Amino acid sequence: MDVLSDAVAAMRLGRPHSALRDKFAPWGSRFDAHDGAGFHVLLRGSAWLLPEGDAARAVSLGPGDVVFLAHGRGHTLVSEIGVEPDPLTLDEDGNWPAPPPRPSVGPTPDTVMLCGAYQLERARAHPLLGELPDVVHLPARVGAHRSLRAAIELLGDELDAPRPGSDTIVSALVDTLLLYILRAWWLDPEREPGHEHPAGWSSALTEPPLAAALRAMHADPAHGWTVAELAGLGGLSRAAFARRFAAAVGMPPLAYLTWWRMTTAGRLLREADEPLRVVAQRAGYASEFAFAKAFRREFGVAPGQYRKAS
Repeated sequence: MDVLSDAVAAMRLGRPHSALRDKFAPWGSRFDAHDGAGFHVLLRGSAWLLPEGDAARAVSLGPGDVVFLAHGRGHTLVSEIGVEPDPLTLDEDGNWPAPPPRPSVGPTPDTVMLCGAYQLERARAHPLLGELPDVVHLPARVGAHRSLRAAIELLGDELDAPRPGSDTIVSALVDTLLLYILRAWWLDPEREPGHEHPAGWSSALTEPPLAAALRAMHADPAHGWTVAELAGLGGLSRAAFARRFAAAVGMPPLAYLTWWRMTTAGRLLREADEPLRVVAQRAGYASEFAFAKAFRREFGVAPGQYRKAS
């Protein structure tokens, strides 16, 4: 199983939202804080991103730059520092206001942006995503992140000229774009100087012994894994594996296994109609009673109540 895909799937809710936005200088947009995450891709022109409106932390953006805001904090985009921004607030479905129709004729916009938003379940935020900085900035570099660039081009084409099937294609591409952004951040072998991310989940994803253990737990959370068994997958001693795993992941191996089992159970209760005994088995519990007790301890409510409220 793919740990990165699982981490995203555990948090994702609803459908993503995206739009092309044309801007004529001077312009500014203020995005309020929200429970989801969002991205901006500068396709033409230049802009400044101000995290939470703070000009002292402004990030200069040029054509091809990608920024991802994982924690839903407020931010501002402006053509120039000092421009007064117009507010943009998400609606009840977690979408930004739709941009006006793109005219077929008229002046060329100074800036064209591709923007998107995701709804996330913050209560079960995977630590892999929680480790991200407030702003992930992926500057355009020749030959870098080719898959990400290809996805951006495809998404931009669909939004610019919708055709039959575009609704499904756009939704799939926006989800794909999220994974490409995260992959580019964690696995980029040529990080921009000054933007190195700390050791942690990046090492868990790239160190073979840790990655092997994580893949095994995600592939079969119901298995009765032991620390010795997980350590053996990567050829480490029990003590060395436990120490390295806790340092990278932030919790001991079996604590992470329990957390992932409960996260998996919560997702099944939200998204599937399987009987509780089946959910319990898939989460690694031999009885409904033991599962319900563990679930209540983790979520504060019984599994049936959680399902009804989801």
